[in-house]
Amino acid sequence: MKISVGIGDIAGKPADVAELASQARAAEDDGFASVYLANIFGVDALTALTVCGLATSRINLGTGVVPTYPRHPHALAQQAATVNAAVGHRLTLGIGLSHQVVIEQMFGMSYKKSYSHMREYLGVLMPLVNDGAAKFSGETYQVNAPLDVPGAKPFPVLIAALAPKMLGLAGSVAAGTVTWMTGPKTLASHTVPTIRRAAAEASRPDPQVVAGLPIAVCDDVDAARAAVAKQFAVYGGLPSYRAMLDREGAAGPADVAIVGTASEVNGQLDALAEAGVTEFLGAAFSIERGDDTMARTRELLKARARA
Repeated sequence: MKISVGIGDIAGKPADVAELASQARAAEDDGFASVYLANIFGVDALTALTVCGLATSRINLGTGVVPTYPRHPHALAQQAATVNAAVGHRLTLGIGLSHQVVIEQMFGMSYKKSYSHMREYLGVLMPLVNDGAAKFSGETYQVNAPLDVPGAKPFPVLIAALAPKMLGLAGSVAAGTVTWMTGPKTLASHTVPTIRRAAAEASRPDPQVVAGLPIAVCDDVDAARAAVAKQFAVYGGLPSYRAMLDREGAAGPADVAIVGTASEVNGQLDALAEAGVTEFLGAAFSIERGDDTMARTRELLKARARA
């Protein structure tokens, strides 16, 4: 199982592009397989990853994730292909639906038929990524257009997939999935078997399963879980994550976080690998500001990444 880390905010404050590039360089020096950057309401992730790519030479650069609704699939394919060429073909494009509250209440767009939206979106995006042209006629998208980016090569596309139908798309059409707040039992019993089955039925290779979770190496597990409950509270109320937490039997994000002593955390990571997770995306956090939790967590993840 590969070990990767997220880059982004520092102590709750947004990181600018120069800081993100510094974080990417540090992650490369530490031996991590990838860095992932979320595209929410701050910097544009693909633009920032271009700068990160120019500041590094080896590490993979992933979006985790870019929302699809605000971006036409041809426009996203064009931007991502350009970034991939610029960074020496190290891009992994993670895409997702975002959430109904964002798409409808903030962006003023319809979130209805979200599965159909993603199916059509991929019907345009994947041919552009893989073949440089798309000819697609659907309910929402009617596209007949080429894409000719100098130096372009195909790159992996991951879908933020949680429900069975979306996992089916991720396995049968895309390269895999990137999850967040999906616990170990759910990954083992639901996510991995569902996406692998879809890939097999489509005669595709075993898919990537990138699992993102909060993680902390610490001596006080109760304090760590209390910190997760506070810092990641918003995710417990979003319907898609709530459904995965319910499937896990978890009251909230605190119950799926990877926390404990070094030995305990290593055991939990081993269990994810045994479940079929191909890449762990660690979101390290502090229990209290100024403590050594993040440093201890980073050291453990570095050791696993270099093993």
